Formats: sequence, structure tokens, C-alpha cells
Amino acid sequence: MLSFQSSKNVLSLTEDLLVRIYELLAAESDRKSFRLVCREFRRIDSLTRRHLRVIRIEFLPILLRKYPRLQSLDLSACPRIDDGVVSLLLTRVGPGSNSPSLGHWAWGLKSLVLSRATGLRFSGLEMLTRACPCLESVDVSYCCGFGDREAAALSSAVGLRELNMDKCLQLTDVGLAKIAVGCSKLEKLSLKWCMEITDLGIDLLCKKCVDLKYLDVSYLKVTNESLHSIACLLKLEVLGLMACPLIDDVGLQFIERGCPSLKVIDVSRCEGVSSSGLIFVVRGHRNLLELNAGYCLSELSTALLHQMKNLNHLEVIRIDGARISETSFQVISANCKSLVEIGLSKCVGVTNMGIMRLVSGCINLRVLNLTCCHSITDAAISAIAYSCRSLVCLKVESCNMITEKGLCQLGSFCLLLEEIDLTDCCGVNDKGLEYLSRCSELSCLKLGLCTNISNKGLSYIGSNCLKIHELDLYRCTGIGDDGLEALSNGCKKLRKLNLSYCNEVSDRGLGYIGRLEELSDLEMRALHKITGVGLEAVAVGCKRLADLDMKHCEKVGDSGFWALAYYSKNLRQINLSYCGISDMALCMVMGNLSRLQEAKLVHLSNSTVEGVELALRACCVRIKKVKLFAPLRFMLSSEILEILHARGCIIRWD
Repeated sequence: MLSFQSSKNVLSLTEDLLVRIYELLAAESDRKSFRLVCREFRRIDSLTRRHLRVIRIEFLPILLRKYPRLQSLDLSACPRIDDGVVSLLLTRVGPGSNSPSLGHWAWGLKSLVLSRATGLRFSGLEMLTRACPCLESVDVSYCCGFGDREAAALSSAVGLRELNMDKCLQLTDVGLAKIAVGCSKLEKLSLKWCMEITDLGIDLLCKKCVDLKYLDVSYLKVTNESLHSIACLLKLEVLGLMACPLIDDVGLQFIERGCPSLKVIDVSRCEGVSSSGLIFVVRGHRNLLELNAGYCLSELSTALLHQMKNLNHLEVIRIDGARISETSFQVISANCKSLVEIGLSKCVGVTNMGIMRLVSGCINLRVLNLTCCHSITDAAISAIAYSCRSLVCLKVESCNMITEKGLCQLGSFCLLLEEIDLTDCCGVNDKGLEYLSRCSELSCLKLGLCTNISNKGLSYIGSNCLKIHELDLYRCTGIGDDGLEALSNGCKKLRKLNLSYCNEVSDRGLGYIGRLEELSDLEMRALHKITGVGLEAVAVGCKRLADLDMKHCEKVGDSGFWALAYYSKNLRQINLSYCGISDMALCMVMGNLSRLQEAKLVHLSNSTVEGVELALRACCVRIKKVKLFAPLRFMLSSEILEILHARGCIIRWD
């Protein structure tokens, strides 16, 4: 009677109250549970949902008809979308639909993600931009075939404020000019790897899009002339110049005198930039919040340090690869009190004393990268733990002198720690993991090449670190089935797991892995004890699996691959190199996995040339990247190779 009365009370809630309740549900799993309660709750979900990420394109028409009030649509997981699909979606939504000629779903759309949609071209983009009058943000990154015609189509979206065109390799100054003229309200633009863009295009962009706040031209072969143009952008706050080989200190002089609103600059891997160039930037922008100069400085000069004394608001600095002295740490500690992140990866001269001086003043540090700082010992880790109680991320890969003593301090004081990278720290043992497991907020733990840990240590993590979603156990040879049992019992939120070369793992261990329902990324190279039984357990249990690497798993038979083809419908990437898969199983895997975009198929001992060709034909509509055994270049038919190339598939020969 109580249950009935409770249900009656819930159903008597007004639509407005139900909407408010729905909006308080942040997790997608909670919203899914909400809409499964009853038809009324499902109706509220349809009316309220504003964001949709589509996983399988065949359900797209139904979903768009179901959710007519979308503001954000993400189609990055649907590489097969093309001009024909777009035309269909805009004329009718779903079979038997009575929608008018223009799909209702497009009217209120503000954000559209088309990343990697390589089948889409000028015609489809033009239809989309015309159908979406409210469009403010578009992402067409990694659409490598996109060029000037596609840019012209996008330019008709006059209200566009954000545009991501990373790796649109055919884009030239002509296309950029179209966008600059048509989309004058742009505030955020990313052009990374658009290699045909020159100073001419950047100059016109800066003249037309004067409201730009974010501009990324990383990896472009632009020169100092582009920096002269960029310096005129009065509202620019973020500037990305990573790995621009033709800019140097002279160009940064223009930035000193311009960009008065600049808060973030990235000149990492810019070979022509030195401390002198950074002095110009720092001297002209005292309110700088983030400075990324990784792998471009030979050393942190005294003159640059002197200028950094004025950066009282600096929150992030990355100087990876530079030579740094203990005195430098003292200057940073005394003057940059607002630092929350510092990157010192592969820096020469990082010592215990230097780190102690740094953290004595920078007590608000949340992220610290000490990768390959080989002189670091437990003394430095203890100082970090005691001073930086708000630390959430610590990277100490290849710091071999860290032991359980340092981890004890982290477990005692850094209770907010979410990510720690201990890769190749051979001093880490089970006792150290016991101490570290006190950090109950831990979500990412990297223990690759830590050969002194065993199932006992992993059991501590499984018992106490229930929020972990990424775990790297690469070549942790002491880990076996019992450790995976403890892990599966506690770490139910695990999404990414690396078990490669953990030789003691068998089918029993993979059975435990099959209990991890949220697992999406699994690396299990060279697990010589596993068979089709273990793979079947993973395929059946891990329905969200999107990336699977099982290179050198020679004992897995066809039964495991059949299960993979039947159950793992969300797989996007797979590595079957050096596996004993037969022709028939290979065709089933490549044909049935409708979301598969990338496959590595090198040295398949039980597959023939004919079998590989049939498998490629089965997936040629959607596959975007494939790696094949080099001799097959001359054995496969020219027809299948031409089909793959025509559809934009990248073939790598090994």
C-alpha cells in the first residue's frame, strides 16, 4: 500500500517540478534511470534534453524525432554521415514522420560536432548551416578532406562564434578568407595542422574577426608577420603557437606591444623562441595567467626570472626540458604565489632542495609534473605532500628513488589526489600501494613497469580507491587473476585498463574483467594464457568496450572472436596483429562491428590474402584507418585498395 501511495504522489507532481528534478540529475546514468520509470518521465526527458551524442548512426533519425528541442548535437562517433544522410534528416525525421520539410530538430541547434565526419562535404555542410539559423559552435576537426568549398559553406553561418578546423588539410587562405568575411562574430578559432594557411590568411582573419578571444595556429608555417597581425587583436585572451617553426623572438616583440587582454600563451616546441622572446611577452603582459614554454628553452635565464617577479597572477607555467637551478626555484616560490600548476618534465637540475624551495611558497599547487627528474627522492615527495595539501595530480614517471616512504606521506596529507603517474618507479611496492590507497579520490593510477607490486598491493587499491576510472599495469609481471578479482569487486567505475604483458593473467582474470560494465578501453597484449573463453567473458560483460588491443594473444581461438563480433557493437578501434584469427572469424569481426573505424591486422597467421580482402570489403564503408602486413600491398586486388582510398581510408603498411 505504501509503494502504491508513493507512486501516486510522484505521478501527481506537476510538469514544472518534474523538469526541475530532471535538471538536477547530472550523471547520464541517473537520467537514463529517470526516463525508464514511466511514460510521463520519458516525455519529460524528451522535452528537456538539450544535448545528444549519437553512438550509432542508424538510430539518428529516431533520436532526432524523439528529442526536438536539442541545442547541442555530437556526431563525432558517426564517421559514416555524409551529404545524403544530412539531406534525409532535414527533409524527414524517421519513417512515417509527418514533420515539415525542414527538421524541427535543427531550428534551435546551437552547437554541432562533426569531428572526423570525413564523408561530409560542401553540399551537406551548406544544408546544415542553412537549416540551423541559431548555430554558434561547429567542430569539423580531423575532417582531413575539408577545404575551401567546405569553408565557404560554413561561412554562411553568420552567427558562428566558435569554430574548430584542426587538421582540415585542404583549407587554404581562400577558405579562411570566406570564413573571416562571413563569420565576423567569431570569438574562438582553432586551425591546428591546417598546413596551407599562410600569413596572408591570418592577416585578413585578424582584420575581419576583431572579436577573437581564442586563436590556435599551432603547427602552421606562419612567420613573424602573422604575429604582427595577431598583435592587433585587442580582445585576444588565448594564443596557441605550439611548434610553429618560423616564428622567433622578433615576432614575440609584436605580442609585447599588442594583445592587451592576453592571459594564456603557448610557445612550446617553437625552435626559434628563447628566453629573450619570453621576456618580451612577460614584460608586456603582467596579468598573464598561463605560460607554456615546454621544450623551447635551453635554460631558464636570470633575465627571464627577473621579469617573472612581476607575474603575481600567474597560475600555470610549463618549462619542460629546460635547465633550471635551485635559485630559480627560490625566485618562483617567492613571487609566483598563485601557481596551481608547474611542468618540469625532463628538466635538468631539478633536485630535492629545489623542490623544497618551490613548494615552500607555492602551497596552492594542484598539478606538478616531475617526469624523468631522476634526482628526486622521498625527501622531495614528503615536502610536496606536507606543503601542497590541495594537490590533485602528480607525475613522477621514471623517478626511481621514490619508495614507500614518499607514498606514505602522500597518503597521509594529499587526500584530494586524483591522478598519480608512477610509471617505471621501481621503488614502488605493495606497502607503498597500501599507503597510497588512503587517497580515496584517486581516479587515475599509472603503475606501468612497477615490477615490485603484486596482487596484494592491487587489492588495497581495489578495496579503497573506488573512484578509479583509469589504471595502467603495463608489464606489472606480479599481477595475476587474484589481483583482478579484487579490482573488479571494488573499482566498478573503471573505464581504461592496461594489462599488456601481465603474463600471469589467465581466462579466470578476464572473467573478472568482464564484470566491469563501464570499461571502454582495454589493452591486453601478449597475454599468452588467455583463450577464446576469456575474450568471450570480456565481450559479453563489457558492452561499452570501444578500444581493444590484443596484439600477440596467439591462443585466442575463433570462439572468442565470434563473441566479439556478436556482443562488442561499440568497438571503434581494434588491434588483432599476430593473433590466430581465421578468415571467417575475421570477416565476421570486421563486418559486424558497425562502429569500427581503425584496425591493425598485421601478421594474421591463420588468415589468407583472400580472407583479408573479404574482411576489408565488409568494412570499407566505415573504416578510416587500417594497418596491414607490407607484402599484402602487392597481393590484395587493386580494386579494394582503390575503394579504400576513395573513401578516405588511410592504409599503413608494416
